[in-house]
Amino acid sequence: MSDSGVEKRCAGCKRILPTASFARDKNRRDGLQTRCRECVAEYSAAHYRRRMAALGKEVAEKVDVPPGHKLCRTRNEIKPHSEWHRNATASDGLSTRCKACRAIQGRAGHLKRQYGLTEAQRDEMIAEQKWLCVICLKRDPAHVDHCHETGKVRGVLCFNCNSAIGKLGDDPDALRRAISYLEGNPWKPTLVAPGVYRLPS
Repeated sequence: MSDSGVEKRCAGCKRILPTASFARDKNRRDGLQTRCRECVAEYSAAHYRRRMAALGKEVAEKVDVPPGHKLCRTRNEIKPHSEWHRNATASDGLSTRCKACRAIQGRAGHLKRQYGLTEAQRDEMIAEQKWLCVICLKRDPAHVDHCHETGKVRGVLCFNCNSAIGKLGDDPDALRRAISYLEGNPWKPTLVAPGVYRLPS
């Protein structure tokens, strides 16, 4: 320690630094660690990397991030705080994943939970359909259609066709009547007894 008592020589980097640069250590005569905080942090990081390497795990290198920004480790991009959802329990008050990554992972999670499909399996179905909605034959189907009773996936449709059959209750008879109606043959109720009408088959 220097004569002034407010500086100390670091045993690691050999620099003479203010005592505020050293963490406390009550076992030392001067009450401070022998190495500065910077050297201790560097040593700890190196030790951690060696330990993770021994376990076969990769450690992400520290990246300098400007104020008001955060690193997205999924895309390896630095993004402004506006690209992150808030998370009051996190140390920095932000979510661990950026909004774009959360959206992608959210869609993948929905596919798996709702239909038992991965994105690759859904894309394979679309390719088998030649990238067409199998009802209207227009391009870019994006909505997985499934039977609400059995849960079985039937195909991938466009939004309009998927919602249309859903609004008709997935009922083949209702769809047949709709076809007949569009072809100019709407059914008329047939009176078979007082107050009793025959429905179309």
